[in-house]
Amino acid sequence: MNKTLIALAILSSVAHADEGMWMPQQLPQVAKQLKAAGLKLDPATLTKLTEFPMGAIVSLGGCSASFVSPQGLVATNHHCVYDSVAHNSTPERDLLANGFLAKSLGEELPASPGSRVYVTKEVTNVSSKIIDATVAKLSGKQRSDAIEKKQKDMMAACELDAGHRCTVSSYYGGLEYYLIKQLEIRDVRLVHAPPAGVGKFGGDTDNWMWPRHTGDYGFYRAYVSKDGKAADYSKDNVPYLPKHVLKLAKEGVKEGDFIMALGYPGRTNRHRLPSEVSFTFGWNYPAYVKISGENLGIIARETRDNKDTALKYAAQVAGTNNYYKNRQGMLDSYAGSDMLARKTAQHEQLKAWVNANPARKQEYAKDIEQIEQLIAKRDADVKRDFFLNYAQPRLLGTARNLYRLANENTKPDAERKANYQVRDLPRIKARVDALVRNYDEQVDKALVLHALSKYASQPKAERHAAFDAVVGIQDGMDEAALKAALAKLYAGSKLGDKAERDAWLGRTPAEFKASGDSFIQAAVAMYEPGLKEEAEEEELGGNIQQAYANYMKAKIAYMHSKGQAVYPDANSTLRVTFGQIAGRDHGVDGTAWTAFTTVNGVLAKATGQGEFNAPAAQLAAIRAKDFGKYVDTKLKTVPVDYLATLDITGGNSGSAALNAKGEFIGLAFDGTLDSIISDWDYNKANTRDIQVDLRYILWNMKHVDHADNLLKEMGAE
Repeated sequence: MNKTLIALAILSSVAHADEGMWMPQQLPQVAKQLKAAGLKLDPATLTKLTEFPMGAIVSLGGCSASFVSPQGLVATNHHCVYDSVAHNSTPERDLLANGFLAKSLGEELPASPGSRVYVTKEVTNVSSKIIDATVAKLSGKQRSDAIEKKQKDMMAACELDAGHRCTVSSYYGGLEYYLIKQLEIRDVRLVHAPPAGVGKFGGDTDNWMWPRHTGDYGFYRAYVSKDGKAADYSKDNVPYLPKHVLKLAKEGVKEGDFIMALGYPGRTNRHRLPSEVSFTFGWNYPAYVKISGENLGIIARETRDNKDTALKYAAQVAGTNNYYKNRQGMLDSYAGSDMLARKTAQHEQLKAWVNANPARKQEYAKDIEQIEQLIAKRDADVKRDFFLNYAQPRLLGTARNLYRLANENTKPDAERKANYQVRDLPRIKARVDALVRNYDEQVDKALVLHALSKYASQPKAERHAAFDAVVGIQDGMDEAALKAALAKLYAGSKLGDKAERDAWLGRTPAEFKASGDSFIQAAVAMYEPGLKEEAEEEELGGNIQQAYANYMKAKIAYMHSKGQAVYPDANSTLRVTFGQIAGRDHGVDGTAWTAFTTVNGVLAKATGQGEFNAPAAQLAAIRAKDFGKYVDTKLKTVPVDYLATLDITGGNSGSAALNAKGEFIGLAFDGTLDSIISDWDYNKANTRDIQVDLRYILWNMKHVDHADNLLKEMGAE
């Protein structure tokens, strides 16, 4: 390894004080750093999931949130309640544009189908029970099957406590496993969301940018049965009474203050191999950016003259735009970086450490070599199937899931495939129900045709014969022929009708096989080939788990040898990250970034239309300086958003931002465009995340939306 790579590896090995998405039980390892950063609480209290403040932190199954009142009021981001607002919107009552406020419990609206609030109760290390002596000897699909069986058995035993959802999550590439028990609150209702001109102010133009002036907040309420148990929606349900609630900070924050965010970050990739970095940034992200941009254009074209259809696709457009800009931002940062060189240097340094000791070489070297080969095979499969994943009609995917469910229902529950057990039925039904307000045949056809044209142009050997047969794909078909084939497939199905879809939820495999519905027939025809492909994936997955876990074991041992604590990559489980409120010496344009933005910037940006259409009532309040008690004494106005050095990623959206005393000071909702590369490569100088300031939330609620009932409930009055 040359001297430059060695130097890069040494520099990158130094742990940064603000770096880390720490598991609560790991915090004693960084207690000194927490106290030095300014935490006034005992760090040990953050390890206790059922006590304050951790007991107030919840997951929405994709976003983070927190209880902010004794009546189960849940604070999160506007973009996390966006789908529920869209689901309840119609052209005649456009809640997205105008906002929503329930003045009483009776006015609250059911959230979108499948919405959940998860309250973590227990986290238990079960690594030795999952990978016991028997499983350790297995490989390939046998290993995958054995791990899945143990996970299902553990989850089933855990879920004997009715109303709870249990998962067994993998950490460090399958080296460790934890059983996580969560109360699953199934009756979730929309309480308040500001107009899009506040909650989405700046839209996609300002997304991932600074300065930012977005009021990204919204509120749900969790409901349970009268006896306090988790229950499906019912008018007789009552608000959930959490044991712990976040207290709103009475004092505003300032630059340099300690801050921590508690939430459920989705995925990071800092422990990935150099080959994974190369594939992701060399092929996968560019391919995603390209097709996402094309799909956004198709949806815009197909929904231009139909407001109801546009509302149906509003959440999908928002989500796609978010990741489109995210991935492009990562590509831009990667293009000007030495990340691959440093990752390569680190990997070579690890291998040198392993090979320098006979015992380490015996234990780790073979798996480190093998994992490279296995990852290359997985990447080739991803590349082959990329367009296929976009080319399947939405209702074909629904039919395939329903037919798989029908087949799994013929088995004892413990023997059913994961995600098709009795515990999964509510989620499956919710996805089917959601089609009412998030699917349109014309839009779907246009999206599928676009991807199908790309898929059909692949060599026959790289296509899937079963899919080709049900669609009627042959070599050399032009777009007109593909369009005709798709039209025939859609025309032969009644699954576009809600009652028809619902009926198939309870039917038998024999009824599926006897159906003349084109999508049902296609699902039946693709079933056996799909099982074969799944078995091949599980064979590869089992081998990857085995080799990757040992690779990570070697990496952790290597880092510990240098005195470094090692946090696992994010995996949608509860984490704590901490740092300071701080601007930046320079942004992407070379100018300094101040730590705070204010309502003056809202006034300056507001155009009265499009992404910058701030509500007239808000603009009037700003012009009149109707700020009440929410003025920052230094800024002389109301702060909107602020930057901090927190280490977050997707899934952290809606995370409660807390001060040194554990008081609520805002909601994390975004990062800056040139720092989102930290999902792969943490950079202390650049990494900044964005919070909406509690004072802006409360000012809007008080002086613009007049949500006095909620302010009183939260203790803000």
